[in-house]
Amino acid sequence: MSTVVAVDGPAGSGKSSVSRAAAAKLGFAFLDTGAAYRALAWSVLEHGGNPEHPEDVVRALDGFRFESADDPAEHWVRVGGADVTDAIREPRVTSAVSGVARVAAVREALNVGFRQRLAAADPGVVVEGRDITTVVAPDADVRVLLTASPEVRAARRARQLPDLHHETVARAIAERDAKDSQVVDFLEAADGVTTLDSTDLDFDGTVEALVGLVLERVPR
Repeated sequence: MSTVVAVDGPAGSGKSSVSRAAAAKLGFAFLDTGAAYRALAWSVLEHGGNPEHPEDVVRALDGFRFESADDPAEHWVRVGGADVTDAIREPRVTSAVSGVARVAAVREALNVGFRQRLAAADPGVVVEGRDITTVVAPDADVRVLLTASPEVRAARRARQLPDLHHETVARAIAERDAKDSQVVDFLEAADGVTTLDSTDLDFDGTVEALVGLVLERVPR
């Protein structure tokens, strides 16, 4: 049976990079659910739709085919066979993601695909994204809310985006948090979910802490 490690948390908390590294150390597959929402947002924009209009988003969902690497050592995302790995990280897509994610039909459809991939992973999978611990995989073997202070999250994201001022990045994270909080509570751990606060941890320390939580719950 596949071991599922679910990681939730706010923007800039390091969910993707930490989860990917932890998956590699554990020998597990990796699933970045946020990439699926980004890919759909990209598709909406590519077809001239408005990500704030639910009808445009649902239209883009029709025939939407999302693929991503299971191997944490690989980095690729495809939509209908087209490589969009870099395109879905563009600022215009980042700004459109929240609008797409607020559409209930989108979350329901994508969640079905996520659960299918979790069930097929062997021997295990680390899956990250918003509402993973409560909606997508509430029965996961290990459920973690990865967080950090707003200041630290902004500083980390700013280092990844050197072309943008720190204040711009901090404002973007605050706006993203505000929008996403309309869909799901990602700042407080639900019952049974362990909070991992990385405010005072570096990247390697955070990865080790997550791996430690997994090995504590699921001995190898």
